[in-house]
Parts: sequence; C-alpha cells; structure tokens
Amino acid sequence: MLASMLVRLVRGLAVIVGVLALTFLLLHASPGDPVRRLLGPSATAGQVAAQRQVLGLDRPLPVQFAEWARAFVRGDWGRSIETGEPVLRMIGRAWPRTVELAGISLLLSYLIGIIVGTVQAARNRTGLDTGLSIATVTLFAMPSYWLGLMLVMLFAYSLRWLPAFGATGLDADFLGPGARMVDALRHLALPLTTLTLIGIAGTARFVRAAMLEVQGEPFVTVAAAKGIRARRVRFHHILRNALVPVVTLLGLSLPALFSGAVFVEAIFAWPGVGRVLVEGVQARDYPVVMAATAVSAILVVVGNFIAEWLAALTDPRLRQPGHA
Repeated sequence: MLASMLVRLVRGLAVIVGVLALTFLLLHASPGDPVRRLLGPSATAGQVAAQRQVLGLDRPLPVQFAEWARAFVRGDWGRSIETGEPVLRMIGRAWPRTVELAGISLLLSYLIGIIVGTVQAARNRTGLDTGLSIATVTLFAMPSYWLGLMLVMLFAYSLRWLPAFGATGLDADFLGPGARMVDALRHLALPLTTLTLIGIAGTARFVRAAMLEVQGEPFVTVAAAKGIRARRVRFHHILRNALVPVVTLLGLSLPALFSGAVFVEAIFAWPGVGRVLVEGVQARDYPVVMAATAVSAILVVVGNFIAEWLAALTDPRLRQPGHA
C-alpha cells in the first residue's frame, strides 16, 4: 500500500513539473515582451535591457525556471511584472471567490445531476428520457464561454434582470446586510448558472449510463425476484452501486471545474484566480501565469488522489494489492 502511494506521488510530481516546464517554455516562446509593455513604447533599448536584467529575464531559460521553482517551493511566488504586487497575495485575494463559485457549482451539479440521471434511468427509452438526453447532450457540448455570453445577452442586456459583471455592485458598501446579500446573489447568478448547467449535464449523462449498466447485473434481477419493491431496488441496489464510478468522477471534476471557471470568470469579470490568470496571460506577466498554472496542476494531481481514495472507500475490491 505504501509503495503504491509512493508511486502515485512520484507520478503526480512528474505531471506537475512537466506542466510547469511546458507552460514556462510556451510563455517565453509566445510573442510579446512584458518589459516593453511595462516601460511603454518610448523606452530605449538600454532601458529595456536594464529592466530585463533587474527582473532576471536576461538569464538562460533553464536557469530562470530552476530559480522560479526553487523559490516557489519555499513559498516565494515572486512579484507581478505588471503591478509589482506579490503574486501570493494576488492569488490569496482571488482564491476565496473561485472557491465560492466552483464549490457551490460542484454541489449543485452533483445534487441535481444525480437526480436527473436517476430519473432518466428509471424512465429509460421514454419521451422524458429522450427529452432530457437531448437537453443534457446539448448543454454538455456547449463551450462554457459561449453559454456564458448567451446568458449575458438574455438576462443582462435583453431582459435586464441580472448584472453581467463583477461580484458586487459599485454601491455594495453603502447597502444594509440584507440588500448586500441580495446584491451578491444577483451577481453570482449568471456565472454560477453557466458552470452548473454544464456540470449537471455531464453528471446526469454519467449517472444514467452507470445505472443502466448496473440494472443488468444478476443481483438486481435476484432482488426483484425476491419481491423487493421497485423503489428500494432502484435506490438501495442500483443507485448505490452506480455511485462508485460517480464518486471517482467527483475527484476528477476538481481540475475540470477550475479550468472551466477560468473562462467563466473572464467573461463575467468575476474576481477569482481565473481572471487573474487571463489578465496575466494578456500582460505576459510570467510570475502570475506560472503561479496560477501551478495551482491548477496541483489541483489535477490532488483531484486524481481524491478520486482514487473515494473509489477505494466505496468499493473494497479496489483496496486489494493488485490495484496500483
């Protein structure tokens, strides 16, 4: 068991290092110079060279990457080239908003998705199942940024029901507690709906397929033959066993949800890590992009660990020595 965990840990670290190294190379290979952007078009070649030396951008790329990685591990995430603010402070300030958006979306996606998938499996090959299948496939195929833009056009510009941008209104500091909460919920509605609709679609499709597969197992036939009520068979035997792969999907949803939140936060100007990452890419702000990418890569590895742990917790067969 310990050897298996060590192997997974080494693989996870290799993934993180590989992602960060590739991101670092792509950042420096992409067009655009953060120093010229910082100094402006009137800066001389000497001023640009001097500033590059100050920022350490004149050294070979392997040396830059090694020094960044060493400092990152020590907790020094560097300073933003664009603003000069410590990157750790920028990520720390934005992180709670991302956790708020992604956490609520994850909860709603699985609660509603499991219900929808269970209804589809119970009404398999009926009109209701067909209609829900069309809806979930359509939503799952939609890019999050496109769905977000459509919701903005409908609810913000056409109907004028909800605000399109930000986490709070400009007058939020002058509102009472109740009004401030309503204002926050109105600003949360569109980005949360965008992420949740796609999450519901994916979860429902997965639950439906898992339940239909379990329905054909012999123990389900035996339970029905014993005269156990159909509702009890559906929830106690079918759904309970179908949730094993769904639990695995839950762990793998963490990095996918984070990557989806990047686009959603950029569209709705939601002050989270995704928005910080997008603005960092636009400004060629290397320390900001690297730190945000590191967080995302770590989430991928942690999500895989959680998925494997939850799967082993729900299915004792996966705890056998043969499973690595």
